[in-house]
Amino acid sequence: MKFKDRIMLITGGTGSFGNAVLERFLDTEIAEIRIFSRDEKKQDDMRHFYHNEKIKYYIGDVRDYRSIRDALNGVDFVFSAAALKQVPSCEFFPMEAVKTNIVGTDNVLTACINAGVKKVICLSTDKAAYPINAMGTSKAMMEKVFVAKSRTVAEDRTLICGTRYGNVLCSRGSVVPLFIEQIKSGKPLTVTEPAMTRFIMTLEEAVDLVLYAYGHARTGDILVQKAPASTIGDLAQAVKELFKAENEIKTIGIRHGEKLYETLLTNEECAYAQDLGNFYRVPADNRDLNYDKYFVDGNGKRNTLTEFNSSNTQLLAVEQIKEKLLSLKYIQDELKAWESR
Repeated sequence: MKFKDRIMLITGGTGSFGNAVLERFLDTEIAEIRIFSRDEKKQDDMRHFYHNEKIKYYIGDVRDYRSIRDALNGVDFVFSAAALKQVPSCEFFPMEAVKTNIVGTDNVLTACINAGVKKVICLSTDKAAYPINAMGTSKAMMEKVFVAKSRTVAEDRTLICGTRYGNVLCSRGSVVPLFIEQIKSGKPLTVTEPAMTRFIMTLEEAVDLVLYAYGHARTGDILVQKAPASTIGDLAQAVKELFKAENEIKTIGIRHGEKLYETLLTNEECAYAQDLGNFYRVPADNRDLNYDKYFVDGNGKRNTLTEFNSSNTQLLAVEQIKEKLLSLKYIQDELKAWESR
């Protein structure tokens, strides 16, 4: 992939994903990485941590078209990661999710097209497939927005695509850091429902998926990684065993807007999805509004793929979860601090 002398912008760039992308690119020949976010404190923390002239910081909000427009001058490609991601907060304030996840994404895409950005990769979530909560519904609409927007501009001018993935281990606001804090404070590890399953991947794997999309996606595509999953109960047990803790694991019940399992590829998408080995490609539905021909000709044959969800994917055992967790620097650092206390 050609990144030499290019300029990249990350919306929501102070988040866990933004930091992971930043670290992946800092030592390459990329010319400039622009961090776009509304949080000046996190930007200041990053500025003092990295001390790198390749990084430029832009205060702004994807809800404000002018602020994202002004940050895109000369930008070659964009990772659109700005979002409201917490299920309970979106459930209580759904219009805020609409403003950031849907309208904000539309602002980013419009500004990118007008600025001549070459590629835009939008980040989505398994909660967008068969959504039952405000966060998932807003992300499902975000996917519809970028697919629709991709039809309005030539692929060789601005390529617009997206990725959809599950829970990222140890990302900001995720459950593993909560378990660790509960262990440290001597409290029970709280799980909503032990049998609940979730896709799990590392931040590095999330970046790999986005870079795969950058290199292989066609405009309008959604790329999905074939991720493994675990039960929430086994995830809590794995953390407990790593820290050699005796804390109780306590079931507290399902929260607002939660499912027992998540879906990365719907049964309907399977009709035309493509199996790419480690990934699935969901191409854009580029039929026009001339519906009559589908009554006459039909839609053709469908694939034999079936729904891909966190209950029918590879389910990791406790030892496998521990191995995955131990590969993370966050866990390594926390274990060192715990063992030296």
